[in-house]
Amino acid sequence: MGDDLANNLSTSATSYNLVDKYNEYSIQIIRWILKTINVWPRPADASIAEKIRSDFATFTCYLLIIVILVPAALSLFIDEQESYEVRVQAFGPITFWFIAIVNYSCLLIHVDDIHDCVEHVRADWTIIKRFEDHRVMLRSAKIGRFIAGFCAVFMQGGIFTYNIVQGFTTCILHVENGSIVVRALPFPFYNKILNAHFSPAYEFVFFLQCLSSFVVNSVTVATCGLIAVFVMHACGQMKIMISWLENLIDDRDEERTSVTQRFAIIVNHHLRILSFVSRTEKIMNIICLMELIGCTMHMCILGYYCIMDFILGQHQNIVTHSMVLFSITFNIFIFCYIGELLSDQGEQIGKSAYMTNWYLLPGKTAQGFVLIILRSNATLKITAGKIVQLSFSTFSDVIKSAVAYLNLLRTVLVT
Repeated sequence: MGDDLANNLSTSATSYNLVDKYNEYSIQIIRWILKTINVWPRPADASIAEKIRSDFATFTCYLLIIVILVPAALSLFIDEQESYEVRVQAFGPITFWFIAIVNYSCLLIHVDDIHDCVEHVRADWTIIKRFEDHRVMLRSAKIGRFIAGFCAVFMQGGIFTYNIVQGFTTCILHVENGSIVVRALPFPFYNKILNAHFSPAYEFVFFLQCLSSFVVNSVTVATCGLIAVFVMHACGQMKIMISWLENLIDDRDEERTSVTQRFAIIVNHHLRILSFVSRTEKIMNIICLMELIGCTMHMCILGYYCIMDFILGQHQNIVTHSMVLFSITFNIFIFCYIGELLSDQGEQIGKSAYMTNWYLLPGKTAQGFVLIILRSNATLKITAGKIVQLSFSTFSDVIKSAVAYLNLLRTVLVT
């Protein structure tokens, strides 16, 4: 689709219908994902029935998260018959569900900011007129779509496979007069609420856990898709700004406007980019903090699960736990990769401004380049709770921390 859109640019780059189509192309994936968990901004003129339906969908998502989180927590903290191995097995899903409910709440709180960012993207497609600039925006949109779509398929596929494999796995249930073999559930469940070891309760709980894991994973996919699409759009706008800076003095396509006017357009566009990045950071910083902490912890726990599976000879579980481990590692890598990309692109603006033949410009206009260079020295970044900047260095620190905690956990529990 991206190639077809690009080919149509040469004939009618300023057509309203085409602009609307390009905008739809850039946000289509995240709209699908956000609508799945009812976070997509609803229209201002929504009817009462639509508002009720939206509120009910939000309530259902919360309910699906809570009905798995609470029984798993009860199994961990109340059930005294459970061994420490079972408790450790329960700790990972509980924290994953808890982080998901926090992130979901953050998305709902910032739904108006998400709406503003979506409208900002739409406005940029309208503001940008030139054929070459639209091609740059389409390339960035295509990368954002690919990352969001790949995250959805990869992460959902990993969790779905884990659930299915666990459904075909058996475990030993100890009773008063002996033990029996029963089917395993994907996640811990407090059996005093409902005895889920036997039909039809097992099928009901299994289906509920699969549905809940889909909602929880959709929250993670939504956060990953949002940051990918919005940051890649910002990077595309910065590439356009860099090309404007490089062609500021001898841009033959803009002979009808003065250098001062073109410079004013560049400054105004730079402010729009900074505003968009700031709003994206506002939406994502708490979510990124939760993901940073959660991924570090879950990589450690899943590594421990894999070690125990190897010791106990449960090779089937090694495969499933490894898939979930790769999904979580990929998740935090995407966050750090996007943060690194944004910072690098922001630095390029200052370098391009410095390398421009600014000495050929009128005095006041040349002085304006100083402000662009100084502002570019303040790194554009996505942070985790305004504490840690997301970058490749952060990803390396997460891996090191997870391995260190894994060694500590292995030393304490295995030996």
